[in-house]
Amino acid sequence: MTCADTKKYLEDFLPLIQEIPNDRKIVIAPPFTAISTFSNYTNFEYLNIASQNIHWEDKGAFTAEISPNMLIEHNVKYAIVGHSEPRKYFSETDAQINKRAVFAQSSGLTPIVCVGETLEQRERGEADRIITRQVEQGLENTDPSNLIVAYEPIWAIGTGKTCEASDANNICALIRRLIGFSDVIIQYGGSVKPNNIDEIMSMSDIDGVLVGGSSLDPISFSRIANFE
Repeated sequence: MTCADTKKYLEDFLPLIQEIPNDRKIVIAPPFTAISTFSNYTNFEYLNIASQNIHWEDKGAFTAEISPNMLIEHNVKYAIVGHSEPRKYFSETDAQINKRAVFAQSSGLTPIVCVGETLEQRERGEADRIITRQVEQGLENTDPSNLIVAYEPIWAIGTGKTCEASDANNICALIRRLIGFSDVIIQYGGSVKPNNIDEIMSMSDIDGVLVGGSSLDPISFSRIANFE
């Protein structure tokens, strides 16, 4: 969204979440160019800002990257790292993802670290192995008390296919065991919609959702945020 789009979105969305239950939190990750607009048009009572990525240094010759200090200046509290699209299109490695996550934490931000397998890996029965590798390498030396992990099966993102809630729950339980901290926040992401949010959130090891396309419509996203 542009800055103008962001302002209009917030004008439509904020009234729809003013009575959201106090046991949950909404975090939106706008494009970098719209973060300042977002920051100026919300009071942060029930809505926080995330960045869509973060670099592992505050300063240096890293053209096109964004540092924690640039984000914190605009009240950003969270940073998505290891999203499936940078992994797929820009060959981001688990080692790079780990550097981003560790530096985000040391800078006072909470990283939202994404993990997930492709359809080919799933069909070969490799999902657990892939997730284990991503968790072990991507989360090394991170603090699980200041961490969110999002399981987003790549084959279910933007395809209309949704991982069965019970299957997603099993992977989220695996992630929790691998991390070894029962209170770590684990989300599911992958074609989350108003018509499946209630079932997803009824699962024992799913603490929240990472929403893509359905978050672009204020009414759709507000229904997800107000799940029952």
